[in-house]
Amino acid sequence: MVQQFRITLLPGDGIGPEIMAVAVKILKEIGQQFHLQFSFQEALVGGAAIDATGEPLPAQTLQQCQNSDAVLLAAIGGYKWDTLPRHQRPETGLLGLRAGLKLFANLRPATILPQLIETSSLKPEVVEGVDLMVVRELTGGIYFGQPRGIFAAETGEKRGVNTMAYTEAEVDRIGRVAFETARKRSGRLCSVDKANVLEVSQLWRDRITLLAQEYPDVVLTHLYVDNAAMQLVRWPKQFDTLVTSNLFGDILSDIAAMLTGSIGMLPSASLGAAGPGLFEPVHGSAPDIAGQDKANPLAQVLSAAMMLRHGLNQPEAAAKIEQAVLSVLTQGYRTGDIHSPETTLVGCQAMGDALLQALQTEH
Repeated sequence: MVQQFRITLLPGDGIGPEIMAVAVKILKEIGQQFHLQFSFQEALVGGAAIDATGEPLPAQTLQQCQNSDAVLLAAIGGYKWDTLPRHQRPETGLLGLRAGLKLFANLRPATILPQLIETSSLKPEVVEGVDLMVVRELTGGIYFGQPRGIFAAETGEKRGVNTMAYTEAEVDRIGRVAFETARKRSGRLCSVDKANVLEVSQLWRDRITLLAQEYPDVVLTHLYVDNAAMQLVRWPKQFDTLVTSNLFGDILSDIAAMLTGSIGMLPSASLGAAGPGLFEPVHGSAPDIAGQDKANPLAQVLSAAMMLRHGLNQPEAAAKIEQAVLSVLTQGYRTGDIHSPETTLVGCQAMGDALLQALQTEH
């Protein structure tokens, strides 16, 4: 029996269209192998949407995403739009997309692949075997709190204000995602906050601690964010699943990403309580190499695998794609960002062809 899924593709800007083309090719092949039928529809977001419509997230794009089973995003932004007012910039479109789809949980894996251990800036004995997941709250905290803005102070000078705020319900829902994620992994969860100085973090820690009573099979620990940042670099193997707020998660997930040596290898998933999830690589649009067939498509392909696993409940198909990625790396194929003298340098399209060959060979 063929299962049918509606997928909205958001190629976006820069290298986005190139890496998206590879991911679609891989999804079509995996669909044939696992009797999955994908109905792909493209939509505009980010700079491409600004150029075409004057706004970074057209209403039509959001509606199309809301009516999909999953949304696969490539990359947005670039130098061309950096000087626009904040509400018109590509990044505002991404925030609007997350809010419009009610995506509150961001999953960012950081796994050291044996084939790429030499690309990490840390010693092999420090990063070997690292396999962790950062669960970041995505729609609350200081990025969305009110009041915010730049105001005139009584002294006559300008004063910038941002508000970090969370409700019990917001902490509880991200906490449950984190506990469930840890339960599916090794059963260890570290909650990261700054409860020694921030009242909002005190509430965070209280709610996460209370939630732990519902998950007796998960071992819960707590760290202050400054110590967590240090520990991620000092001894990353101590972590399995981390959960933290929007701001802290933004920072810690990028630290975790660089343990792997290349941000070009890492996917992510953004999920809500219901409706379609958003799946995207964590790297940027790399406008300096756009259109030159130099981009690394592996993070985009692994994002498609996360879409299959977390968005469409197709874990076997996801695992097949992930195995194909390991296979091409074992064969020595590398794009420029992960290339070394003893490996074979290939472009974006050639890497896609190698992945396709690996999938077909192992079928």
